[in-house]
Amino acid sequence: MGQACQTALIRRTEAGSASGTMASVTTTIAVANQKGGVAKTTTVASLGAALAELKQRVLLVDLDPQGSLTFSLGIDPEDLDVTVAEVLLGTSLAEDAIVITDDGLHLLPANVSLSQAEESLVGRTGREQRLRVALDKVRPEYDWILLDCPPTLGVLTVGALSAANSVLIPIQAETLAHRGVGQLLDTIHDVRQFINSKLEIMGVLPTMYDGRTTHAQNVLRAIRETYELPIVTPPIPKTIRFAEAPAIGRSILSTAKSHKGAEAYRQVAANILAASTKK
Repeated sequence: MGQACQTALIRRTEAGSASGTMASVTTTIAVANQKGGVAKTTTVASLGAALAELKQRVLLVDLDPQGSLTFSLGIDPEDLDVTVAEVLLGTSLAEDAIVITDDGLHLLPANVSLSQAEESLVGRTGREQRLRVALDKVRPEYDWILLDCPPTLGVLTVGALSAANSVLIPIQAETLAHRGVGQLLDTIHDVRQFINSKLEIMGVLPTMYDGRTTHAQNVLRAIRETYELPIVTPPIPKTIRFAEAPAIGRSILSTAKSHKGAEAYRQVAANILAASTKK
């Protein structure tokens, strides 16, 4: 086990002891869209930070071989001894790979080794269930687990959908951005039918949204009417602050606390949390 992982495990144990009784229900959300550049990673990092501000225990899982979430939260992917790749291959436990970021978020990180692991998983038994089984070992320690899916509909995304309670679909508020949603919905339908019958669609989260334009508003209307999907509100505004945050290795809630982008994710987190308490 690497030094970072050892430190994380010690700190997680201390935090668990201090918090008292663990909650019995954990909500796992797959943030998915096979189209790149729609703010999946930004959503996972920002929503996770917002939930943590609300005193929720949060685990983020990086399922992209590029390790964008890992890098964005200040962890150098190349310095890691154990990642989600080893967890999926069954050579390490999730608790041995989890690290703690500067924002205080717990992260199951990724690096390029996940690409090789994905190729290996294709021919292995139970490939779609491996993430769920691995997370079951640590699930009681968290209120929320957020899965950052890669921009594909391959083994890793299907595994995330198999492990999740619900799917959140970030979509850039532009005409071409929602053309692949139907394919994602087909994949979700197949996962429901054959693997995870309880999987729900939380809805579409509009990102890079400019509410001043009629075009952006029309895109949301088209998404709602074409796919009959709920729209998660508020929409996330377009701002350069989201691009600046990863360079510092923090979420926008740390780098620009009072910015409208940070406030939007705080409101989304509050709405999601309120909805979960009603179930």
